Amino acid sequence: MRQNTAAAFIIFLSVIGLVVLNSAYIVDETEQVVITQFGEPVGEPVQMPGLHWKLPVVQVVHKFDDRILEWDGYPSEIPTKDKKFIWVDVTGRWRIADPLLFLQTMHSERNAQTRLDDIMDGITRNFITRHDVPEIIRSSNKILDVAPDEVYGERDFEEISEGRDEITRQILETARGVVKEYGIELIDLRIKRINYIQSVLVKVFERMISERTRAAEELRSEGQGARAKIEGQKGKELKRIESEAYHEAQRLRGEADAAATKIYGDAYSKDPAFYAFMSTLEKYPDTLKDGRILLTTDSEFMRYLKKVQE
Repeated sequence: MRQNTAAAFIIFLSVIGLVVLNSAYIVDETEQVVITQFGEPVGEPVQMPGLHWKLPVVQVVHKFDDRILEWDGYPSEIPTKDKKFIWVDVTGRWRIADPLLFLQTMHSERNAQTRLDDIMDGITRNFITRHDVPEIIRSSNKILDVAPDEVYGERDFEEISEGRDEITRQILETARGVVKEYGIELIDLRIKRINYIQSVLVKVFERMISERTRAAEELRSEGQGARAKIEGQKGKELKRIESEAYHEAQRLRGEADAAATKIYGDAYSKDPAFYAFMSTLEKYPDTLKDGRILLTTDSEFMRYLKKVQE
């Protein structure tokens, strides 16, 4: 009898424990909860962290993330208004703003990600096809403030009216209105990358190479002209310096000859005999260097040699 009572008491406690466990649920700080009963929502969404209670068995807890979530779309090939195909890669941030509406429309975050892919791709494609490539790439006309001839040669830049930032803002505002119907708040959206498709990219690179080659040839031609001008100035300046140096050398040589003549004249006037003696001796080595000379015996040039022989 006592064993049956103890067993019944244990079973009762187990049932009570199961009921309590099935009735209690914990809401984390990063979560928000919607309670449904037989598939229908019950009460307001629970967003207060902590321990909460529900009816066991008949009520079901649906938990959703309360944080900012990431959405990263797939790169899409989109034609622009000027008939050029580009790859556009878009990313965004979103959160579940109305968990009850989100449960009724999306049911899960995976479904929401798939739905966002469709919505964002369609809206992005719609806006991209309305604009030319410069409008999608550039955000301002600042590049027009730089003289194109000085930096980019003769390359022309089209003036834009909206630009990439404005187009991104329009995509964001349009998408916000659409995803709001699913209990989603789209916080931010950015065009992560824009690039030409491969076939167009090859033509763009060829054009860039052609433009850079032309600019290089122009710079090289300007350099050759500057070089010729500098070399011409150098030759002219060199001739001027050589001419001035020649005239200066001739002037100094003339002054030196005049000074030497004056010295010789002064020396000759002081002692003509000694001057004649020294002058004759200086001429002997040049005259006698071949070893042969024809002179008469009474030549005045030989008088000093005769004296030596005597």
